[in-house]
Formats: sequence, structure tokens, C-alpha cells
Amino acid sequence: MTFTDLLAALDSGESIPASSPLHAVMHEASQEALRITGELNGGYHEPAEVRSLLAQLTGHEIDESVTMFPPFTTDFGKNTHLGKRVFLNAGCRFQDQGGIEIGDDCLIGHNTVIATLNHDLAPSRRGDMHPGKVTVGRNVWIGANVTILPGVTIGDDAVIAAASVVTKDVPARALVVGSPGRVLRLIED
Repeated sequence: MTFTDLLAALDSGESIPASSPLHAVMHEASQEALRITGELNGGYHEPAEVRSLLAQLTGHEIDESVTMFPPFTTDFGKNTHLGKRVFLNAGCRFQDQGGIEIGDDCLIGHNTVIATLNHDLAPSRRGDMHPGKVTVGRNVWIGANVTILPGVTIGDDAVIAAASVVTKDVPARALVVGSPGRVLRLIED
């Protein structure tokens, strides 16, 4: 099995059985992510250096308008896609095997966690992983200490209040609060 096989399986939503060849490739890719994030978080870097390390981590070009304040952690990296003018504040943690897509003009608050994998509920298969892509639309503001769970889509112009846990899709222009997150109201301009 190759990394390309793994990425195709993850992007198609295929479960990754524990101790499978795909799981072994995932673990190997995680080691590279840990190395790069170790370098990223190990000292001060100019903004262009941060973007360069993010590009190595994701395997994609990072627009010069993207800003990130380390520390930042991910256990994979290669399935994160950032739009233009995205700001990632300090302490974000992305588990991106299932895919994370962040649209243009998003503000991602301190200590945001985005998770894209679930383990199987059956005790005999607990090590199996089920990917679920997280999509964050354009111009979304995610407050500090938010957790977004696998498979969630957040619509354009939405706001996720600090400390919310987002367990289901969020409509465009919604203000979401609480745990589990619920729509408080729609945002007027």
C-alpha cells in the first residue's frame, strides 16, 4: 500500500482497519507530520518560514495571505487545505486524515480542535478508524476552544462561539453556541 492509496481511501470515506497495511502507511505519514510540527513549534519563525513549513506539512502551496501563530499540531497534515486570508491562532490541533477544507477569509481561534476520525463503537473493532471530512465555508469565525467533530460542514459567514462543540452541520450565517452546538440565531449584516 502507498500513501496515494491511503489518501484515496480516506477521501472516499473508507474505513481503515486497525493493523491493516493502510493503517501502517497512516502511521508512517504521521511521523513526518510530527517531525515538521516539531520544527514549526521549536522556536520563532518569520511568517514566510511558517508558511513554508505549512506547505511542507500539507503538501500544498500556502497562499502568502495565510497567517498562523504557532504552536500548531497535526498528526497527519497531508489532507488539510487552506483558502486565502485564513488566520490560525495559537494552539490549534487538526486531526486531518479525513480531510479539512477551510475557505477564504476564515478566522480560527485559539485552541481549536478539528477532528476527522472516529473509532468504531464495537469493542472488537475499536481500533478501526472511520474518516469524515470537515468543511469550513468562506468567512467563518471560529472562537477559542471550539471542537469540530468528523463529517461537519459549516456554512459561509457562520460564527461558532467560544468553547462550542460542533456535532452537526451549521447553516450559512448561523451563530452557534454550546455543547452540543446549537443555532442561537441567524446573523444579519
